Amino acid sequence: MRLVIARCSVDYAGRLSAHLPLATRLLMVKSDGSLLVHSDGGSYKPLNWMSPPCSITTEEPDDDQREAGIVELWKVTQGKTNDVLLVSIHEFLHDSAHELGIDPGLVKDGVEAHLQKLMAEQIEVLGDGHTLVRREYMTAIGPVDILARDAKGGAVAVEIKRRGDIDGVEQLTRYLELMNRDPHLKPVQGVFAAQEIKPQARTLAEDRGIRCVVLDYDEMRGMDDGHSRLF
Repeated sequence: MRLVIARCSVDYAGRLSAHLPLATRLLMVKSDGSLLVHSDGGSYKPLNWMSPPCSITTEEPDDDQREAGIVELWKVTQGKTNDVLLVSIHEFLHDSAHELGIDPGLVKDGVEAHLQKLMAEQIEVLGDGHTLVRREYMTAIGPVDILARDAKGGAVAVEIKRRGDIDGVEQLTRYLELMNRDPHLKPVQGVFAAQEIKPQARTLAEDRGIRCVVLDYDEMRGMDDGHSRLF
């Protein structure tokens, strides 16, 4: 991973246009080719980014751009959509590269791990006719909790959380983008499953065609017999 802190402006052109005026920012270039532009705030979410597959080229500024103070241009082009992210760098404050190695993936807490095991055993929670392919289906960016097939044989990727928030939806979106490049799997339907799903996460998931499933942990582990309740 390359980490660059620089005074820069950023312009995005494609399905929408966006401009970040000149300021000091962190530029993250990951080994998968993605570029993320961060400010000193906003938690994990970048101000702008380009997801792989994309290519990054370095260009020399022309005379007018040099006159404006630009010392280097980064042109990031998305391989599928041809969207372009143009980073105009005015000053480099830090530039370093680090080899992070293979990430082992997120280690889930006890409840999430148990939910995954229970769902694998009770895959019909997803609907009639669903069958389990395997747990922890490995992709190049980490394991998908469950890979299943629906009643028509279509692939279903399931991400399981204790509390479902936007970050979990983004994680599943990245898995789906990668899995849908596999001709043996596509099209892959996404399912976001959690004990509780926040409204913003549900809205984002449904906007991206991802189905949301709320899990009753007690019922799945046999501690809540719905037939014996008065209400």
